[in-house]
Order: sequence, then structure tokens, then C-alpha cells
Amino acid sequence: MRWAWTDVSGALGDRAARVPTHVPPLRVSAYSGAMSESEDEGWGPLAHEMHLEVSAYFAALSEVTSGEAPDSALPVLLLAVGQLCGAGARIGALVDVVPEERFEPDAGPDHDLERLREKLHGLLGGLDSYCDLEDPILSGEVTDGSLSADLVAIAADLAHGQVHYEAGHETEAMWWWQFSYLGSWGERASSALRVLHTLLAHVRLDADDEDVMEAELAALHAVDALD
Repeated sequence: MRWAWTDVSGALGDRAARVPTHVPPLRVSAYSGAMSESEDEGWGPLAHEMHLEVSAYFAALSEVTSGEAPDSALPVLLLAVGQLCGAGARIGALVDVVPEERFEPDAGPDHDLERLREKLHGLLGGLDSYCDLEDPILSGEVTDGSLSADLVAIAADLAHGQVHYEAGHETEAMWWWQFSYLGSWGERASSALRVLHTLLAHVRLDADDEDVMEAELAALHAVDALD
């Protein structure tokens, strides 16, 4: 998957932020038949599309944690997680994927993912923690959330399915991605998306009144100069 980049300035500062602007369209037609069919067939094309979405998410995390463009971290993460939420919703709406084997060995802790979490935590700093709900349906209990932990937990679930896919086990990959979407990473992605949206909204909209007035006056002067 190729991303095009564009410059974003303004509330993020004078330095340009690189933001991926190409988001593949939702290919609903490829999923509509699988929503109603109960036979275990045709998972190959869908697994390939999910594989591309997973690869794009990993690429975005790599871009952000490289530290080369810290000003672009929020918009890049917002786009990456938002796109992933769309992909997850599509596989969540499918009929249950049933593989031949349902035993999943515990691979143990992934030290690469822990290093990734540390980089994200260091990058986000005080913006990493947020208030979350334990269960918005069954409980109103407020808990502490961590954006970096969410992003890495999502990556861990996706990586497990990616292992199945790269081994040629497309049905197993689809089953794991669907099962873990409904059980864990879908919820984490939804929470992360809301937090990222809120953070970016504050950055863009919480401008000082004097700065806003100066910007408006500058715009008016620019219009007058054109006249």
C-alpha cells in the first residue's frame, strides 16, 4: 500500500507535518457476499486485503516512532487507527470464520513490542494517559487508559494473525483477526481513535483568542492587498 504525503501546518506549528492522504476506499462488495454465506470459502482475497491494512498500520507506527517528524505523530496515528477501525468493522460484520484448527499457542512476551510501547510512551509524554470506561454497556466504572499500551496491544493481536497469513494459512489468519477484533483489539482501536481525535481537536481548536484575532486581521489585510 502506498501513501501520498501532504503538508499540514497551522495549529501544529510552523514546521510542516507529513500526513498520509491516500486511504483505500471501502470495498464493501468484496465483503457483502461473505456476510450471508456460511460456507468456509473465499477468505483468500479478504485475508489479503486485511493483510494490507495490517501492514499499513505497522508502517505508520514505524513512521511515528522513528522520531523524524514528531509534529506529524497525532495526525498520522489518527489516520492509521481510523483506517484500521474501518477494516475491523468489515471483518467483524462477516459471518464467523471457522478454521480447521482452533488451538493458539502462547508465543510469550514480545520484546520488540515492549520497545515499541516505550518509544510511543516517550513520544506522547503526558498525553499518553486518559480516562476510559470499563464497559459502556454493563458498567459505568471509569478506569485509566494508556494510548501507547492500546496501540501496542492492537499491534500484538494483528501480528499474530499476520504470522498465520504469511505462513499461507489464510483462513486461520481471518479467524484470528476477526476473533481478536471482537474480543480485544477492536475495543482498543475504538478507544485510541477517540483519544487521538480529542487530542488533535484540542491542538487545532484550543487557540489563544489573541492569536486567532491576529490571524483574522492578517487574512483581512491579505484580501485588501489583492483588491
